[in-house]
Amino acid sequence: MTVHQLNELLLVCSLVLLIAVAAVRVSSRSGLPSLLLYLGIGIAIGQDGFGNVVFDNAELTQVIGYAALVVILAEGGLGTKWKEIKPALPAAALLSLLGVAVSVGITAAGAHYLVGLDWRQALIIGAVVSSTDAAAVFSVLRKVPLPSRITGVLEAESGFNDAPVVILVVAFSTTGPIDEWYLLVGKIALELAIGAAIGLAVGWLGSYGMRHVALPASGLYPIAVMAIAVSAYAAGALAHGSGFLAVYLAAVVLGNSKLPHWPATRGFADGVGWIAQIGMFVLLGLLVTPHKMLDDIVPAILIGLVLTLLARPVSVFLVLLPFRMPWPEKALMSWAGLRGAVPIILSTIPMVTGVQGSEKIFNMVFVLVVVYTLIQGPTLPWLAKALGVGRGEEAADLGVESAPLERLRGHLLSMTIPEKSKMHGVEVAELRLPAGAAVTLVVRDKQSFVPTPATVLRRGDELLVVTTDPVRDATERRLRAVGQGGKLAGWLGTGGPSS
Repeated sequence: MTVHQLNELLLVCSLVLLIAVAAVRVSSRSGLPSLLLYLGIGIAIGQDGFGNVVFDNAELTQVIGYAALVVILAEGGLGTKWKEIKPALPAAALLSLLGVAVSVGITAAGAHYLVGLDWRQALIIGAVVSSTDAAAVFSVLRKVPLPSRITGVLEAESGFNDAPVVILVVAFSTTGPIDEWYLLVGKIALELAIGAAIGLAVGWLGSYGMRHVALPASGLYPIAVMAIAVSAYAAGALAHGSGFLAVYLAAVVLGNSKLPHWPATRGFADGVGWIAQIGMFVLLGLLVTPHKMLDDIVPAILIGLVLTLLARPVSVFLVLLPFRMPWPEKALMSWAGLRGAVPIILSTIPMVTGVQGSEKIFNMVFVLVVVYTLIQGPTLPWLAKALGVGRGEEAADLGVESAPLERLRGHLLSMTIPEKSKMHGVEVAELRLPAGAAVTLVVRDKQSFVPTPATVLRRGDELLVVTTDPVRDATERRLRAVGQGGKLAGWLGTGGPSS
C-alpha cells in the first residue's frame, strides 16, 4: 500500500466514523436502533449502493467481528453493577444454557418444517439466532427504567450466552456427523468452567494491581483496564475455554473494584465500545448483497415469528418457573431478547467452513435481525409501561473518581453531585465521613472554595475529598449512601459510615 492509498483509506474511514457518530444523535432523537443506521451506512457504500465497494471476505468479517465483540463485552462488563446481577446469576445461567437449548430446538424445528431447510441448516440458524446480543441489550436497557432484577438477568444472560452458542454453531458447521448431544453438553460445560475461572482470576489480579500501582499518567489507567479485560479473552481462548465468558467476567470484576480514575475509564471504554459497534455493523453492511436477499425475506420473517413468539417465550417461562417471577416480568423478558450483530457474525461461521446453503443462512439471519430489531427495540419501553413493569425516579449514583497518593499513603476522591442526588441540601458536617477523611475543596459555578462544616452542598458541586488508605473504601461507601438516602442514610438503612 502506498502512502497516497493510505491517506485515501484514512480519509474514507474518518468520514464514515463521523457519519456514524452523527447517526448516534439521529438514533437517540428518533428512537430508531443505532445498529440499523450503521448497517445502512455499510449497505450504502457497498456494491449495491453509491459507494460501489465490493467486499465479500466472510473470514475477515468474522475475525474483526470477534475482536469487536470482545471489546463490546468488556465495555458491558465494566458497566455492570455486581449488586444488580448477583441475585440474577442463577436465572441468567439457566437461560444461557437450558434456555438456549430450548430455543435452538424450537427454532430449528420451525426452520425445518415451515421453511424447508435440512436439519443441519435448521440447527445452525436455530443456534445462531438464539443468542441475545450484548451490544443491543446493554444500549437499550440503559435507556429503559426497568427493575434491577430484570436488567440484571438480561445483562448477565447476554454476557453469558455467547459462549455456548458459539460452541453449538461451530459444532453444527463442521463437516461430517454432528456430535452426540451429551458430548456437546460436556464440551460446553468444560469450556464455560475454564473461561469462568480464567476470567475471575484475571479480573481479581488486574484489579489488585491497578489499586496498588500508581501509573505516571491518569490516561494510562483506562488503557490498562481495557488491556487486562482483553487479555482475559486471549488467556481463556488459548486454554481452550470460553474467551467470551472470560472477558465479560474479568470486566465485571474490574468494574466493581473501585479502581483509580474510574469515570475516565468508563468514558474511555464507552467510546471504544461505540467504535467497535460502528466498525462491526458497517463491515457487516458491506458484506451484504441486498439484491440477493429478495427470496429469503419471507423465510426469515417466518423463522423470526417462531423465535420471537414461541421459542423465546417458552424458554423464558419454562426456565424461570423455579424463580416465581410475576408473569408480566417474564413476558417483558421474552420480548427483550434482542438480537444484533452477534447472530450476523455467527452466521459467517458456516460460510467460512463451506456449509451448503451458508449464504442463504446469512441472508435470512440478516433480514431477521433487521426486521425484528426494528420492531422489538422501539416497542420495549411501551410494552414495559403497558405491563406495569418499571421503576420510578431514583436518586442518581455518584461517579467517584479516585487517584492514589502513593507517597502520602492516601487517596484523593473527586465527584460531581448529580441532578437527582439526595446529597443536595446536605451540610458538609452531615456527611459524617469516617475519621481520616475530609472534604477539602468545593467547586461551584466555576468558583472554588474551602468548605466549612456548615457549608450546604448543591447540585452540580464538584467535591475533592482526601482520605487515608484505611478508610478509603468506607468513605466512598458513605458518600454513595448519602447520595442515595440523604443525610439520614445509616439511620434509615441506606448505609452508614462503615457499611
